[in-house]
Amino acid sequence: MQYLNMLPYQIREAIDKNYPVVLPLGVIEYHAEHLPVGTDYFTCMEAISRVEKRHPEIVILPPFYYGAASHAVAAPERNGTVHVDSEKLIPIAQEIFRGLLRVGFRNIHGFIAHQTEEFHQGMPTDLAFRFAARKVIFDFLDKEAGEGWWGTEKFSNYYSAANNPFNWIQIHTCRDHDDDGKHNGLYPGDHAGKLETSQMLNIAPDLVELDRVDDSIWFARAAKDATAQYGSEELELAADDVEISLFGKK
Repeated sequence: MQYLNMLPYQIREAIDKNYPVVLPLGVIEYHAEHLPVGTDYFTCMEAISRVEKRHPEIVILPPFYYGAASHAVAAPERNGTVHVDSEKLIPIAQEIFRGLLRVGFRNIHGFIAHQTEEFHQGMPTDLAFRFAARKVIFDFLDKEAGEGWWGTEKFSNYYSAANNPFNWIQIHTCRDHDDDGKHNGLYPGDHAGKLETSQMLNIAPDLVELDRVDDSIWFARAAKDATAQYGSEELELAADDVEISLFGKK
């Protein structure tokens, strides 16, 4: 369900049934000469959309595009990257999460497909949203349950998954559960190379111009080996990972 399309009674049902609420996180970043600057968003959204087909009850929020893209790949001038400093993202993320908690949601998940290497340590965009989530939850609990909330009998089972309020908002990568090693084995990550180009050939082939692959850009050379089938296979694995993040393992 697209949140923007929902009527109030549907929102109340989603709250009462604790449906997962999903926030796609993207960045606007140069992806060599042959891919669109929204590639990271497109791949993240595709994985989420595949899960929605299996679980139409999930609530998909409007995406947030303006992340901390960084200028590590290329300078922004005439290349298109729009970088928003992570410190500026934190207050925006806080207001988004505070608003969602006030609506009544308690099962909120952000997903990102940008700079997901070493995700357990974090990169600027996901760290900004993770920090914002923690701060908002602390503030919300202090306000709603009062100071000393953790020490009350109500939270005596805090360390169980059943009553951990910090599970109300979680941030994930779309490649979060690589138990069999397929992501980094059969489908290693890249930037505008074979993998991302294959994903975009599957998602939006009209936005890919393979004749613009430039051999002078080292990270994009392998894009010439991209296929839509390869991209679809990895996107299906990503969808499986998103599904596990939302619903647990089958």
